[in-house]
Amino acid sequence: MSFSFFDLFWVFLFFSSLQPIWQRRQMEFRRVKTIQDFERGRSSRTILLIHRQESISLLGIPLSRYITIEDSEQVLRAIRLTPPNVPIDLILHTPGGLVLATEQIARALIRHPAKVTVFVPHYAMSGGTMLALASDEIVMDANAVLGPVDPQLGNFPAASILKVVEDKPISEVEDQTLIMADLSRKAIAQVQRFVRTLLKDETPKQKILPENIEKIVDALTTGQVTHDYPITVEEATELGLPITVGLPRNIYDLMELYPQPQGGRPSVQYIPMPYGDRRPRLPEPKGRPLPDPMEP
Repeated sequence: MSFSFFDLFWVFLFFSSLQPIWQRRQMEFRRVKTIQDFERGRSSRTILLIHRQESISLLGIPLSRYITIEDSEQVLRAIRLTPPNVPIDLILHTPGGLVLATEQIARALIRHPAKVTVFVPHYAMSGGTMLALASDEIVMDANAVLGPVDPQLGNFPAASILKVVEDKPISEVEDQTLIMADLSRKAIAQVQRFVRTLLKDETPKQKILPENIEKIVDALTTGQVTHDYPITVEEATELGLPITVGLPRNIYDLMELYPQPQGGRPSVQYIPMPYGDRRPRLPEPKGRPLPDPMEP
């Protein structure tokens, strides 16, 4: 049986069309395997919340991904599926996102009875910092950063809108600006109240000293710096946040498995079920087993 050039051409096209599917499956398998290894090593539930900057290939228009309601639904489901005695490890790489979605995730994290650890390999800005505040320990790369959580109204910081009203006579301020200033006061008060709720989480896990709470609230919510200001490990530690420097090697391995995506993919990933005993297993003894002293 002989094949013509056109037959070989169609065979080539067929296998070429299968290659992207095979590569995606391979990448997905490696991600799941790495997450499973990380969970076994720490006896925890691992949740990834990763947002890369994407581009529309045709026009090259940058399209930033951020924390959405869909993300919060998936993370809340992962937390619900986690037994109360199993710690949660949340790996964050995000510029922030919707306040509603962020607060839903943060409240679920502080209600989880077991320890919650947030890992920041590169950055967790705005809403990402809010989620970090909901944890019991923040583990960061030495060069990773957090960010302020001051509210933004449209394209303007709420604190800057208030400053306009303070600096100008009331008769020279437009009605729309006055309305925005009123909304800004409410937004700042709401964020400050929620941050205090996170920091005053009165559980045995709490590690933030009470005398540092107002200092943290003031530094993060009042617009003293720009919204994209990077808060370094040193600054976060000085504020009194429970920072640990140094990430496990597995975290970097996981981040390499989430490169700049070529197409759509879910930004939240975890191992759903089954979920059994996550206690670390002791190695089996070598040689003859020792006799049981309780046996006659």
